Amino acid sequence: MNDRQRDFLDSLLDTPSPSGFESRCQRVWIDHVNQFAEEVTTDAYGNAVATYRGSEEGPEIAFAGHADEIGLIVRDIDEEGFLRLGSIGGADRSVSQGQRVRIHASSGSDNPDGSGSSDGSVDPIAGVIGQTAIHLRERAEDSLTDIEEQYVDIGAADREEAKELTEVGDPITFATETEDLAGTRLAARGMDNRIGIWAAAETLGIAAEREVDTTIHAVSTIQEEVGLKGARMVGFDLAPDAVVAIDVTHATDHPDSGSKKAGTISLGEGPVIARGSTNHPALVDLVREAAAEEGIDVQLQASGSYTGTDADAFYTARGAIPALSVGLPNRYMHTPVEAIDTEDLTAVAELLGSAAALASNRESFDVGI
Repeated sequence: MNDRQRDFLDSLLDTPSPSGFESRCQRVWIDHVNQFAEEVTTDAYGNAVATYRGSEEGPEIAFAGHADEIGLIVRDIDEEGFLRLGSIGGADRSVSQGQRVRIHASSGSDNPDGSGSSDGSVDPIAGVIGQTAIHLRERAEDSLTDIEEQYVDIGAADREEAKELTEVGDPITFATETEDLAGTRLAARGMDNRIGIWAAAETLGIAAEREVDTTIHAVSTIQEEVGLKGARMVGFDLAPDAVVAIDVTHATDHPDSGSKKAGTISLGEGPVIARGSTNHPALVDLVREAAAEEGIDVQLQASGSYTGTDADAFYTARGAIPALSVGLPNRYMHTPVEAIDTEDLTAVAELLGSAAALASNRESFDVGI
């Protein structure tokens, strides 16, 4: 990963983007793709589409990631000034207590960055999710506490002081930093799915540089973590000939990984191509052919019922849209320390850029019957 690519990834990872509050991250993404896209559009909810136009005879393919991340939300403020919590998406109750967090106060706007205000941003409020000290807990209290029973301490003396700083409905993210691990490994909050919108943008850039005949749409959707909502909107409006959803998938090369449920997937062994259910066989073949031509190692993953990604929404959003899920191996999904190998990530962009070029020779993605 070169310096330009890493700077772009860092800028995405550093930008809070819980589901329903993605606008700040979308602006970062749009500013980047504007360098090489011929057109960038957004819809009423903040989905973003950047387009490179190929030949009129070529197909249209969308490469999509989702901009949102899991998070928490201020559900209530109690009399003592503690913030009671709700979940945004699949928040993990086993990793939240004892964590530092940031509350993204809206300053009169329903966005964590205050995009309705004149300067476009407000400073987040620092807080910690409380955890009773081990010395004071009874043995029976060592079971996991539900998110709704947890609370954030922002240091306020009472409800009135807390309400001067935050209000019900403000989103919350963990206050973690991106950490370089050994070699090309990297850990951060929100790899799921900043890597997807990073790869979609990079794929668009590769396609534009190669002047492929395929029309390419790079897509950054919203609200995937709460039900694939943005993909349904974009799939209906855009109606491409095919779509590749880029997301993380479970790496199982660590202790207690649950490989019996997820299969064998390793960091550093390349992008993951899903097969079965949603995943259209013609797209599976296209991407595998691109991998063979470019000498890119890939891994295969069984998908018997659904992918759990935006591909599941795209492929039925408007008639039948051939769809495929391409994954990036990711350890510790839905925690503040998701870990990837950046070599896998650059390989995803190279793979899909090559697939975009190969697709110009495809007259149809229909299943042959």
